[in-house]
Amino acid sequence: MEDIMINVKNVSMRFNLGIEKGFSIKQGFVDMFNKEKRHKKKEEFWALSDIDFQVKKGEVIGFIGSNGAGKSTLLKIVAGVMKPTKGRVDSYGNICPMIELGAGFDPQLTARENIYLNGAVMGYTKELIDSKFNEIVEFSELKDFLDVPVQNFSSGMVARLAFSIATIVEPEILDEILSVGDIAFQAKSERKMLSMINGGTTVLFVSHSIEQIKKMCDRVVWLEHGKMIKIGGKEICDEYKKYMESK
Repeated sequence: MEDIMINVKNVSMRFNLGIEKGFSIKQGFVDMFNKEKRHKKKEEFWALSDIDFQVKKGEVIGFIGSNGAGKSTLLKIVAGVMKPTKGRVDSYGNICPMIELGAGFDPQLTARENIYLNGAVMGYTKELIDSKFNEIVEFSELKDFLDVPVQNFSSGMVARLAFSIATIVEPEILDEILSVGDIAFQAKSERKMLSMINGGTTVLFVSHSIEQIKKMCDRVVWLEHGKMIKIGGKEICDEYKKYMESK
């Protein structure tokens, strides 16, 4: 077990599809005369069912599957953003969850303030952020916008700032790879992530690009309707492609 970085054990995730309305006296009075509403059961949806696998140190694991297969939900659970309904995830290293970039930003605060806020959310100390501040600003290319509220940023600027904060310390586990910003910044962010991979970072990677999965991943997990169809080598990509073409 020494080289195991992530252990996903019988993970299942349930959501209620019904939209819960806030309670009010008016709503309660209406519901008294709505028999269908009173007797309607909550519709349950299992986004994941009994997912079980392990990831070794330094592996790059690709996740494939149709839209709604449960890929993003699984990565959020591994990153600790969501708690599974059943099962557990044990991780043995610090995780950088790229899938939730910028989630800790306060739109009314400036970029400068959000660097410290988001860094704190990710577990970085003020001393560390102080020492890496200029590096974050330089990488994000947002020096001229440090004292502008983030609510005035474009989505690309937000992603660039969040990516620069998230990667100031090379994590042991990289949860999702993505391209952010314009073409030039995408190339720079890709070089940064590839350097982390080459440095031994364990990576979980979701993509609809089969060629990208084949190029970057050591193993592949195929999910459909919340269930794990197969886990194995890159040949699974070809099986998945045939499956999709036959639909």
